[in-house]
Amino acid sequence: MLQSLASNSCVRLIQNHKSTWYFLFLILGYVLYLIFGAVVFSSVELPYEDLLRQELRALKKQFLQENECLSEERLERFLKKALEASNYGVSILNNASANWNWDFTSALFFASTVLSTTGYGHTAPLSDGGKAFCIIYSVIGIPFTLLFLTAVVQRIMVFSTRRPIVYIHTRWGLSKPMVAVVHATVLAMLAVSCFFLIPAAIFSVLETNWNFLESFYFCFISLSTIGLGDYVPGEAANQKFRELYKVGITVYLILGLIVMLVVLETFCELQQLKQLRKMFYLKKEKPQDRMAILEHDHLSFTTVSDGNTTSAQDKAQMFVSVPTLASPHDDAMIQ
Repeated sequence: MLQSLASNSCVRLIQNHKSTWYFLFLILGYVLYLIFGAVVFSSVELPYEDLLRQELRALKKQFLQENECLSEERLERFLKKALEASNYGVSILNNASANWNWDFTSALFFASTVLSTTGYGHTAPLSDGGKAFCIIYSVIGIPFTLLFLTAVVQRIMVFSTRRPIVYIHTRWGLSKPMVAVVHATVLAMLAVSCFFLIPAAIFSVLETNWNFLESFYFCFISLSTIGLGDYVPGEAANQKFRELYKVGITVYLILGLIVMLVVLETFCELQQLKQLRKMFYLKKEKPQDRMAILEHDHLSFTTVSDGNTTSAQDKAQMFVSVPTLASPHDDAMIQ
């Protein structure tokens, strides 16, 4: 008996807090996904890192053997200074000295990566004034960019998603959820083709050191605002029309980010995903439930605060007047 009561109470507890349990499973799944990614990246990349370290040590040892007049300490200081400058986008190589990181087009590209929170990291402010301005510029510019993107996406959604779905639904009488799913799939395929596959093919031609996979990788890392910075276009020494190329990449990043947000918003409006999201959200209190709680609290307050508390029978007599009969003969109906 006690076991059945305990099991029933556990079932009721789980049912009453279903969204909380779903949320806990969501957190657990996210943590496991992070661990899974760390294990895969470590197992795949660690051997390549070890191989590169061995190659660099061998080259350094060979260089010191060929130049006995140069001490290892002086070489270490030189390499440290060169690597620090490389972190700020300044290279000491002869074929890279012609490219400036802070001309107008490069600065425009940098500003777009800052405001879109892509942040490749290939270029960073050198001066204290530039770092301070970058902070102020980002504090104002990032919310401004979010406002701009939200307004643009909201207007595009009317013509790209909502009106086509309503038109097909009313014209052919198809199920609206099914139309929405098909429309979102087609829109995603168009976005992948126009802003991933075709640009990747173009970048693989314009960037001599990139193959198609590396170009596609750059497009995905950029438009998803991850911005690792290991691949940055327009940085080659023999890049033709570099200024125009940088402006074109800036326009591509802004348009691609808008299209990505449109696609994501289209999928978020699907009824299936809305139901999935509701599984992890806290339930909102309904107006009638809130009124019932307030009435219950009000009645409890008046009952406790009343000094002349009466019994249930006295309360009933206060609201219902029942005549008392001396004898059955006093009732006219009986007579």
